[in-house]
Amino acid sequence: MSDQSPTAYDVTLCVENLRTALALHDITLPSLRADLPSFAGGYTSPAGLVALGNCNTATAHALATALQKAEAE
Repeated sequence: MSDQSPTAYDVTLCVENLRTALALHDITLPSLRADLPSFAGGYTSPAGLVALGNCNTATAHALATALQKAEAE
């Protein structure tokens, strides 16, 4: 991506890349999506937000463990 605000395509691609990366660790965030309202305003920043949504504690723990493991490597 460039220094310009991301397009809807950029954000959608980012969401899919994140979903794929999480799946490699058997992690699913059911409400992971592009935050479409962030494109609706007249402001430029922070257009293109990714909504990670809510997850249960087991998923949060799995995500934390995967990140900690990656940091250790």
